[in-house]
Amino acid sequence: MTFDDFVRLFLDPDLLERYGPRFLDGLLVTGKLVALSFTMGAVFGLLLALARLSNNLVLQRLSAGYIYFFRGSPLLAQLFMLYYGLSAFKDFWQDVGLWWFFRDAWYCTVLAFTLNTAAYQAEIFRGSLQAVAPGQYEAAHALNLKRSTTFFKVILPQSMIVAIGPLGNELILMIKASAIASLVTIYDLMGVTKLAFSRSFDFQIYLWAAVLYLLIVELVRRSLKHLEGRLGRHLR
Repeated sequence: MTFDDFVRLFLDPDLLERYGPRFLDGLLVTGKLVALSFTMGAVFGLLLALARLSNNLVLQRLSAGYIYFFRGSPLLAQLFMLYYGLSAFKDFWQDVGLWWFFRDAWYCTVLAFTLNTAAYQAEIFRGSLQAVAPGQYEAAHALNLKRSTTFFKVILPQSMIVAIGPLGNELILMIKASAIASLVTIYDLMGVTKLAFSRSFDFQIYLWAAVLYLLIVELVRRSLKHLEGRLGRHLR
C-alpha cells in the first residue's frame, strides 16, 4: 500500500468534496445548539442556585426537586419526553397557541438541553456562591451597599473564579452530549454524519466526526483555560 492509498483510506478527496460542506453546516448547528442551551441554562441555573440558597422553604424544595430530577434522569429520556411525549397533547397545545413550539424538533431539543444543563449549572453556582468568604458580605453591608450591588459587583465576580472550571467541564460535556440531537431529526454534526454514512457506507465519515468533536472540545478547553487565567491573575 502506497502512502497515497493510506491517506485516501482516511481522507478520500471525493468523499470530502461531496460531504465536506454538509459537515460544516452540521458543525454550525451543533455550535448554535450548545451556545443557546448553555447560555439560557446559565441564567436559569443561577436563579435555581439562588432559590436553593434562599430562606424560603418552598423555593428551596422546588429547586431541589427540579435539580434532583434533571440530574438523575438521562438527557435522552428528557428529550424524548419533551418531543414525543408532549406532542401527544396536540389539541391542548393548539388551544393555548404553543403547538408551533412543541411540534418543532429544534425548539424541543434546545428546551431539553437548557433544562438539563440548568440543573447541573445550578449546583455549580450554588457551590461557588457558598465558597465566597462571609467577610465579603459583611464588608459590603458595612459600606451600606445595596443587595443587588453587593451580589453583582462583589459576590458574583468572585464566585465566577471558582465556577469557571466546573462550568467549562459542563460545556464540554454538553458538546459531546449534543450528538443525541440527531435522534430527533436534527441535522447537527452527528446527524450529518449518520446521513453521510447511510449513503456512502464509508467508516471514515465517523472518523471525521470524532476528529471534529475533538477539535471543538480542545478549542473550548484552551479558551476556558485562558479565561480562567485572566480571571484569577490577581490571585497569583
